[in-house]
Amino acid sequence: MDIDITLNFFGRTEEAVTFYSESIDAECIHLTRFSDSLGEFKTDPDLGDKIFHATFVVGSTRIMASDVGCTGQDDQSKMTFHGFALAIRVEDADQAELFFTRLSAGGKIELRMSETFFATRYGIVTDRFGVTWKVILEKNSD
Repeated sequence: MDIDITLNFFGRTEEAVTFYSESIDAECIHLTRFSDSLGEFKTDPDLGDKIFHATFVVGSTRIMASDVGCTGQDDQSKMTFHGFALAIRVEDADQAELFFTRLSAGGKIELRMSETFFATRYGIVTDRFGVTWKVILEKNSD
């Protein structure tokens, strides 16, 4: 059994997938627009070219994303991700610093990148989409 994460970006999924591709080397492996889907969504003018479903991969982890629920959204007030964080384990200190810097662009640094008792590099950032990331290089990893 597997559990996949699904993030709803309320109309900003394409922007988010592009951001993660550029920031943390994510690879988009699937993208379906509402206009490509069958049924009631295909004719809803409010949905335009929004994303019905996307899947991107970071390392070996699949993350799904969608604009489902984005109709009538004039602001991003519903786009909050509370109660969890995504942890990205990196291969070396340079990658930790690079990913942390990229993810923090337009976001908020929650805990500056530093050395801890359990990690050579560890930092927490909430990106511009409201997703919290823990960037970690475990001790003895580099």
